[in-house]
Amino acid sequence: MSRSTRYEDPLDAIWLECASRLGLRVQRSGDTYASSTGQGDLLLGDGASLDPDDCIAQMVLHEICHWLVCGPESLDWVDWGLDNEVDRDVELEHATLRVQAALLEPLGLRDVFAPTTVYREFYDALPPDPFFERSVDERSCIVRARAGYARRLERPWDPTLAEALGATADIVHSLRRFRSTGPATDLLARAREPRGLHRTGIPLRSPDAEGAYRCGDCAWQKGDPKGHLRCVQAKGARVQADDPACERFETTFDCQACGACCREAYGAVDVSAKDPAVLLAPDWLVRRGRRYDIRRDEHRCAALRGGQPLPRHRPAIAGPQGESEQVSPPFFIPSDEPFSCAIYEVRPQTCRDFTRGSTHCLTARRRVGLSR
Repeated sequence: MSRSTRYEDPLDAIWLECASRLGLRVQRSGDTYASSTGQGDLLLGDGASLDPDDCIAQMVLHEICHWLVCGPESLDWVDWGLDNEVDRDVELEHATLRVQAALLEPLGLRDVFAPTTVYREFYDALPPDPFFERSVDERSCIVRARAGYARRLERPWDPTLAEALGATADIVHSLRRFRSTGPATDLLARAREPRGLHRTGIPLRSPDAEGAYRCGDCAWQKGDPKGHLRCVQAKGARVQADDPACERFETTFDCQACGACCREAYGAVDVSAKDPAVLLAPDWLVRRGRRYDIRRDEHRCAALRGGQPLPRHRPAIAGPQGESEQVSPPFFIPSDEPFSCAIYEVRPQTCRDFTRGSTHCLTARRRVGLSR
């Protein structure tokens, strides 16, 4: 064998390539555990500085989950804008762990690639559905986590992240099937059977999750003209009412507890010059050439009431661009005060045409951290 060749761990190869495709340059160093420079470099500890249960796959995935939660702008911030020395950003760290668990749970890899830091106790205590709200105190963290999880479907993460997770699952489960026994300390032996798939290809709801729900009870099922049920979450795929629910199941939700379409999910509401609202609510409109927009109050419609502001994430260390702050949703969470519209009776046709349970509704709810 040529001495110019060397063995490379296949899981390392997958996640180093994943990082590269996402525009992250991974460097190994004995002077750090894991850090991002804010300039596209991801610094990870070398072999001598890591613990036996550390692995490149988990470390790269965890950093990507930070990026998802803190938003695309955080690529330009040192350590994704987080302060690791004090408790300022614990909620963002917890949101990151929720995303990590949500990505790994359906693949049976949640325990295999668990964090190895002081946050392991929090991670292990998460319910089967990491986004399940056990108390109202968790709401803002879960909203941030779901918004980050939704970004996996956007560039640059899609499809690279899903491909890396799939390839990792293939290798781990191949090894698991090949080796019937192994030492109790073997990290890969912690893999479990992947969760089954719904007929749409979406993972089934966790068998340990609360309740036994069916597609016919889901807010995202719609009847078509032929009387068949279609799933908005699965891009209109046909389902049966008695099918067991997938992990994206939601009971019917109230628009007044959501408000996503009126706030940061979309940046503008286009209004025709012929719309009655031009005469009935002129003070709420802004002229844009031959058309109008509803006036905005920063990240939400000026006519919207209710909700609670979510503190914006600001980087702990100013980067080359100077002082900056979060520019990606979410910026609000539902509160005891329902969302309502000050001009509901004379609202523009654009608002009237927005349908609860539609594809646009799902997109809006994902962006503000209310839906998977």
